[in-house]
Amino acid sequence: MKKLCFLIPDGTLKPTTLFGVIEVFEKANIYATENGKEPFYEIILAGVQAKQIFHNSMLSIITDSIQSIKAPDLIFIPPIEEIAAKPVGETQVLLEWMVDQYHSGTEIASLCTGAFLLAYTGLLKDKDCATHWRAESLFIKMFPDTKLLVDKIMTDKKGIYTAGGASSSLNLALYIVEKHHGRDTALFCAKLLEIDIERNSQSQFILFEGQKNHADDGIREIQEFIEKNVEEKLSVDFLAEKFSISRRSLVRRFKKATNNPPIEYIQRVKIEVAKRCLESGKKTINEIMYAVGYNDVKAFREVFKKIAGLTPIEYRAKYSSYEMEDNM
Repeated sequence: MKKLCFLIPDGTLKPTTLFGVIEVFEKANIYATENGKEPFYEIILAGVQAKQIFHNSMLSIITDSIQSIKAPDLIFIPPIEEIAAKPVGETQVLLEWMVDQYHSGTEIASLCTGAFLLAYTGLLKDKDCATHWRAESLFIKMFPDTKLLVDKIMTDKKGIYTAGGASSSLNLALYIVEKHHGRDTALFCAKLLEIDIERNSQSQFILFEGQKNHADDGIREIQEFIEKNVEEKLSVDFLAEKFSISRRSLVRRFKKATNNPPIEYIQRVKIEVAKRCLESGKKTINEIMYAVGYNDVKAFREVFKKIAGLTPIEYRAKYSSYEMEDNM
């Protein structure tokens, strides 16, 4: 039986994600017992005693002390609200304990914004990781020595797992169940909880918000120009000439300020506008393509899928209430 330790740090938790992931492993235990086996997992809550307001009442979580947990197989860090606050007190003790456990062979998984606490341990240095897409800019600013893959819903590297948003945490749990006990067990859990087991990207859920929280006023002016001229065929050379800046300096400053090269930023702005049109408008995909400055169907489709994770027709079918006849 594998011992799963769900860490409860000090502060405000996001309990729905925490309990949702726990339920996946509980369903794996049901699959085991229904097939004449011992339960696969022992589930433990450890760390700080938690009390918080939840659905107009008080939610209390009674935890075991970390000192009583002997050799857990896997530690989970749940999502937290205070993602910018450096851990202190009891939470810092928990992080030091996690580092010791990891070096003794325990695996560690972060769920959603739990990646911030995991990054504070130093264990994510130079490793791929995922967190919620909306926390991308803050995470990169706080932990530049990590390799944040914002489009991924999960990562698995040298005993460190990370998951993107809340539902991505369920996919990570299914992934771990399959890794431990096979596809049949994971499918049982997925069907029982109605989880899309094949989902592997959070690109389609990302709302591109412009990344203007930086100190470079000149780059912010260029960003605003891009966003106001989405129908134009913009290039890096054109922007450099218009704003009287060398191409090399523009690329360097733009990447430093926004974490995106300018050409990628231009693409993301255009695709964000296209996504909004697909969700709420009655234009055909060809009309939308021209409206965001593309005239090559193949190029538009490829860029859209790279950024949104779906083709335009797939995106419209999934997120729009309008029925249109398109062939992209």
